[in-house]
Amino acid sequence: MPVTNSESDKSPWNKGKLVGQKAPLKPPEVWAIRVRLELANKRRDLALFNLAVDSKLRGCDLLRIRVSDVRTGGEIRRRAKILQSKTGNPVQFEVTKCTRNAIEAWCSFSKLQSHDWLFPSRKDRKKHLTTRQYARLVERWVGAIDLPRSSYATHSMRRTKATLIYRKTGNLRAVQLLLGHTKIDSTVRYLGVEVEDALALAESIEL
Repeated sequence: MPVTNSESDKSPWNKGKLVGQKAPLKPPEVWAIRVRLELANKRRDLALFNLAVDSKLRGCDLLRIRVSDVRTGGEIRRRAKILQSKTGNPVQFEVTKCTRNAIEAWCSFSKLQSHDWLFPSRKDRKKHLTTRQYARLVERWVGAIDLPRSSYATHSMRRTKATLIYRKTGNLRAVQLLLGHTKIDSTVRYLGVEVEDALALAESIEL
């Protein structure tokens, strides 16, 4: 069948774009972004960034967190649990001290109540930030420390701590639970585990 002009003019959606898994941030890069957000007094962005790294949640779940999900009374919880929108299964995550401090500062500054979205839209507090807005923020964060924006995205936030935990422990099952994956195969693909990783782990064990 001959190709029409309209068909031949169509370019692949990924032409000229980098696709595939986005890189996780390294510890020095995490701290570099934190310092810049602190110096700029970006309370919301700092709380969002820190919680994104700690929670290891997909963007859609991260943005649907309400204040009551992470705060009981006047205290930010050390651990929290939410239902994942993709699987419907619960997933737990830790809230580290620097993240608790950032969330407390943000809630106090914005006068957020327990029923409010933790990261409400500035135009309408009845709505939360959109995933598109979150993606733009991530681009801004990585660009501020001179990382290539095309190599990072919102999933970089989700992969950052999970990748570090795996590299330090080699415990895929633990990472699977933290990411809320139902199958270990999904975790293997998500982390990009290669034969070289397996061999390195094996070489570290002596019998």
